[in-house]
Amino acid sequence: MIIGVTGGIASGKSTVAKMLEEKGAHLLDADKLAREAVEPDQPAWQGIVEWLGQSILLPDRSIDREKLANLVFKDKKKLEKLNKIVHPRVGRRFAELSKEIKANNPGAIVVYDIPLLIEAGMQKTVDHILLVYVPREIQLSRLQQRDGLSRRDAELRLKSQMPLEEKRKHAHTVIDNSGSMTETARKVDQFWQKINQ
Repeated sequence: MIIGVTGGIASGKSTVAKMLEEKGAHLLDADKLAREAVEPDQPAWQGIVEWLGQSILLPDRSIDREKLANLVFKDKKKLEKLNKIVHPRVGRRFAELSKEIKANNPGAIVVYDIPLLIEAGMQKTVDHILLVYVPREIQLSRLQQRDGLSRRDAELRLKSQMPLEEKRKHAHTVIDNSGSMTETARKVDQFWQKINQ
């Protein structure tokens, strides 16, 4: 069974995905796979360098993630282009790794931690969509604290993603993560029991 865990930036989806991993799920993390996809000389890296030139690189030839973020979060067209370069490759890795897990453990529960599950049109690749939800104000404040961003920059990053209210329409299960870690862990427990039944 494949569970797609999604949410927005600073909503706590990776925390929830990790809790599910601790319960025995196999975790595949989109951000980690995306980082691997843009390592020097990988096809996605080549696509980005062809598009933006050598100036996007750090001295060690890796992509300057901060420079890239500043470029794409201010320009919707550039963000779409970046996603077109990276998403298909990440999607293929998800499929390959899921196949390996299934071959070794046919009854496995696999968790896809994918912030842009719905935006990337990957809903069909999962059996169950779990949305980690927080109200927008909490999301903004957590994002500012976590990444040391101004309110304006935090707003820009939120604007580049589908609002959580919109994602709610696609979810089979919603876990509200605006309370304490203990409350969230209890909700994850309940979800895990339900899924295993």
